[in-house]
Amino acid sequence: MLSRHFLRAKALQTIYAGVSSESTSEEELLKMFDYNVSRLNDLGLVQMSTLAQLTFTAERIYENETQKFNPNAKELEMLHRWAQNPFVGQLENGFEYRQIMNRMKIDWSNHFDVFRKIFNTFKTSRFFQNHIAISSPTFEEEKTIAVTAFKFLMNDETLREIIYDRDLLWEDDFDQVAQYVFMLLKEPTKEMMDEAMHCPQVYDPRNEKEANDYNFARQLIADTYKRIDDVEPMIRKHLQNWELERVAMMDILLINMAVTEFTCCPSIPERVTVDEYIELSKEFSTEKSKLFINGILDKLLIELRASGKIVKDERGMYDPTLDEESNEYKDLNV
Repeated sequence: MLSRHFLRAKALQTIYAGVSSESTSEEELLKMFDYNVSRLNDLGLVQMSTLAQLTFTAERIYENETQKFNPNAKELEMLHRWAQNPFVGQLENGFEYRQIMNRMKIDWSNHFDVFRKIFNTFKTSRFFQNHIAISSPTFEEEKTIAVTAFKFLMNDETLREIIYDRDLLWEDDFDQVAQYVFMLLKEPTKEMMDEAMHCPQVYDPRNEKEANDYNFARQLIADTYKRIDDVEPMIRKHLQNWELERVAMMDILLINMAVTEFTCCPSIPERVTVDEYIELSKEFSTEKSKLFINGILDKLLIELRASGKIVKDERGMYDPTLDEESNEYKDLNV
């Protein structure tokens, strides 16, 4: 599920940490990368667990309402239906899901008021009201309202702060990981969801494509880190009226990673590589970096081609779909 663009960003952050420390080995860098990706999985699972807690909150409210002298029948029905949402129920009843949640010791019991506030907002939304109006919703309709509830949860500032407190490093990745979880929750069909279903994770090594993308990022880290001294003279040669020492470290690393892709990744078209690192420069470097990096990479491409250091296979010659990121589900705002 982790996109190659996101994995490149994590690889960049890992290499930057290694270069900044000046004493980190390649092995230590790869361990750091592995740990950071495992943290992303943990963040995704914490986010996912909030959905089951929201149904549990409705169940608690339902129990309290039934104790009243003259409970509102319509309110009770609404609470019961959400508390018994079959999609959420089957998700949390999965054996692997329960195992992982128990291992992580996720406990929302001290935050009932937060979830009650979110539920009270959610139940007044047009999405929920339209859903409740359906007398016999299908499994897909139950899944749709659950995924919509997940968006409400992820957009609640109080809940976000509670999750940040669990790991201060999660704040930077919160929205992207929530986006991945959102997409993961949309995937299971009724037939797929049983006790033996794999727990959805933002990185699942059992998926061949995900494992390949993950290994691509690890190899990118290793190859870039060991070749930094070789690429530096190439960059110096193409600087005009500028000293390398005055260039932002992040820009140098982005160029290094791009050169590694040019020369070590035969299946990735050159234009895809250039576009990827220009996009990363917008996220991690200065406003002018994209022009600088684009200019240097164009010159390096000419030099590398002339020296025969770039060899692309048929796929790497031209494939406009390679590494494209889907624009679907870009916005979690309701």
